[in-house]
Amino acid sequence: MQIDLTDKVALVTGSAHRVGRAIALELAQVGVHIMVHYNSAQPDTLRDTVHELKAAGVRVHTVQADLSQPEGVAQTLDALREAFGRVDVLVNSASVFPQGPLIDVTLESWDLTMNVNLRAPFLLTQGCARMMLAQDPPGGAIINILDVGVHKPWLKRPHHGVSKAALWSLTQVSALALAPHIRVNAVVPGPVLKTNDGMTDDTWAEMGRNLPLQTTGDASDVGRAVVYLARESFITGTMIQVNGGEHLQ
Repeated sequence: MQIDLTDKVALVTGSAHRVGRAIALELAQVGVHIMVHYNSAQPDTLRDTVHELKAAGVRVHTVQADLSQPEGVAQTLDALREAFGRVDVLVNSASVFPQGPLIDVTLESWDLTMNVNLRAPFLLTQGCARMMLAQDPPGGAIINILDVGVHKPWLKRPHHGVSKAALWSLTQVSALALAPHIRVNAVVPGPVLKTNDGMTDDTWAEMGRNLPLQTTGDASDVGRAVVYLARESFITGTMIQVNGGEHLQ
């Protein structure tokens, strides 16, 4: 059975820009009200995102919080309760992407990565699940955004890959623990946005040609996968690959 998402409420972390923004926009297009979480987005970027979301005809609230700290998670949940009083969809999209060889990873960088990419989704899962179960009727959907680290060692970003592999494990544990009322799934994006580390247009095009589908994707592809999982009532504990077949290589 497909769930009607009209007038539902979603918290999308890291949704002022990039993939998180695309997810929020796709949810708004099907009538979902959005709590936009951000940490360090530029004011112009945040303003444009909020404007586009409101243009879809949904209610929009924002919260600025540092998810590397438990206080930031609590602040986000408090803002969600105050603004909407409920939540139907949680999308854990916010991430940090440090890179460097494993032998050079510092304790500070390791802790920051695990705190944002794993601990924050865990704490938000707990907090939102409590809200979802207290609603009448109880229920909701949680969708975690993963990456290539769930398939293979990512030597360029070792601790990021480890954190996302652990988030996949949390996805499966949560799917079992929170059933039957809450469905927990994951989306694995591939090349859908150029990174900020100096990637050129030629490099980006070459990356697409090397995929089985021989093209790169778009952040909206990820957003539509999230909408699909939020709607479908008979899917839990699984992942959708939005990567042009990258996981097959």
